[in-house]
Amino acid sequence: MKTYKDNKKWLWLLSVLYPTVGIPGLWMHYLTENTLWLLYPFVITYIFTPFLDTYFGEDNSNHPDEVQSDLEKIPYYKILTYIAVPIHIFVFFISAFYIGLIPLSLLEILLISASAGLVSGIAINTGHELGHKKTKIERSLAKIVLSIPAYGHFTIEHNRGHHSNVSTPEDAASAKMGENIYEFALREMPESFKNAISIEKKRLHRLGKSFWCFDNELMQSFSLTLIFQVGLLISFGLVMAPFLLVHNLFAWWQLTSANYIEHYGLLREKLSNGRYELCKPYHSWNSNYLVGNLHLFNLQRHSDHHANPGRRYQVLRNFDDLPSLPSGYLGCYLLAYFPWLWFRIMDKKLLSLRHINGDFNKINIHPKKKNKLIRKYA
Repeated sequence: MKTYKDNKKWLWLLSVLYPTVGIPGLWMHYLTENTLWLLYPFVITYIFTPFLDTYFGEDNSNHPDEVQSDLEKIPYYKILTYIAVPIHIFVFFISAFYIGLIPLSLLEILLISASAGLVSGIAINTGHELGHKKTKIERSLAKIVLSIPAYGHFTIEHNRGHHSNVSTPEDAASAKMGENIYEFALREMPESFKNAISIEKKRLHRLGKSFWCFDNELMQSFSLTLIFQVGLLISFGLVMAPFLLVHNLFAWWQLTSANYIEHYGLLREKLSNGRYELCKPYHSWNSNYLVGNLHLFNLQRHSDHHANPGRRYQVLRNFDDLPSLPSGYLGCYLLAYFPWLWFRIMDKKLLSLRHINGDFNKINIHPKKKNKLIRKYA
């Protein structure tokens, strides 16, 4: 370990600072009363960050295998994920207090609410990193940070549902070829919630416990959500209703956007015993774009994450010949929001992958659109 230097060590601070992206806009709006400043976090997120991804490009480097164990044990990296949790809470309440205490137009309320939801979508990513770890403190912090956008079921469904069924037709969070993001959202959001309830019911039943007990991990996170959000309604009144609604929906939309692009059309082979093959790196779309990964605790190195879910963000690796997204996640979100453009780019990339090579039987495809897609690309 003494001979290896992590050149990105201090750059990972960007994953902690990025959740504050809405604060400068709020501050400038307070000083100038100019509504345009409330667009600041959206410009940074959807225009400036994809531009930086394009400018700085991809980082395909890996750490040496022999230092991986030591690199994972360095407390600094873990502490950064801890620090991110109170920052998410701070930004959520600052946004709520700003709306509750300052006279604003409906447009300004909606922009601040969406900005706060944008940051709470990043909170789900922080919960994703923490929720995969085995220590009690990290799992507890995951429940806390997921309570902010009212997404306390995420760790349960993601770890025990999505990771088991990823890149199969049975997975709620794996998009099918030909399925646009809006269809996907209407399927993924309710199915993920129902799956989490079913998974937790089964776990508690094995322990001989009722679903309605505080050992229910869903209840633990959603109880905090209730305290936070009902507390705001009591404190500030109905002006909090549009804030909370837009905040929650926009946060959920950020996660759904990530889920949509991460496994689009990819399919694990079904074996003769009826089970699916083990998840390999090529069952996830990967992205090595530097800036986006530094903003999101390396989430975009998704191929290694699914092959090795317990691996910490700082040691996720790149592999040769992976399914690769055409940009960082934020740029791909914009592509996905225009389905005709997404299909035009990604369907061809999907069909050209080496392990697929134009074989539609190796694609997780929308069943009602399969014949049409075969005719289109034949």
